[in-house]
Amino acid sequence: MKNSILLLFFFYTTFGFSQKISSFILNKEQIVQLEADGLSDFPIYRAYEFQNKTGVCELVLCENQKSISKKDTLNTKIQAICAMNDHGGFRERWRINDLIDTAEAEKNIWFWTKYFSAQDLDGDGYMDPVIVYGTRDENDEIKRVKIITVYKDKKYAIRAVECDLDDCRSFKKDANWKLLPQKIQVYINQLVVKIRKEQNLLLKDG
Repeated sequence: MKNSILLLFFFYTTFGFSQKISSFILNKEQIVQLEADGLSDFPIYRAYEFQNKTGVCELVLCENQKSISKKDTLNTKIQAICAMNDHGGFRERWRINDLIDTAEAEKNIWFWTKYFSAQDLDGDGYMDPVIVYGTRDENDEIKRVKIITVYKDKKYAIRAVECDLDDCRSFKKDANWKLLPQKIQVYINQLVVKIRKEQNLLLKDG
């Protein structure tokens, strides 16, 4: 199975992307194998493989998928894990954990995979994953949004709270945000604009 993944990666990089660093989505069978290998604590919702100067890595997005009916599920916890293939096993590089805030009446938390990115944003030969997720309340309204950029295995987050009232609305960048390369900052700022438009969100302070 590992050999087939590596061959698929070779095809994508050599013929599809002119040897540029890239990522691809793993199929259901490959995801089942990752779960069997014990890579995740929860069911894997989506999994990616990418390669950069440090080697081949798996990035899994996991949601605990609590059933509320036969046709519907809600997530109370999520987890993102990046691990490197290491002699037939996995060596974790970083992870993200989050869960709903019941005090704020949050009922669901999930990854917004349409805004996920695994690219070399600044051209240094390393992947710079961008992971976006949000929460909804019991009225199905978006409460929180997080945009987390991982640069050289360090996390840089934007944390937003949506609210009808000015004093409970917020949009904060981590204190280390300015340490990100300018190209990455520009990409994330453009992503914020896109999310505002497509999700009809304010994403601002006050």
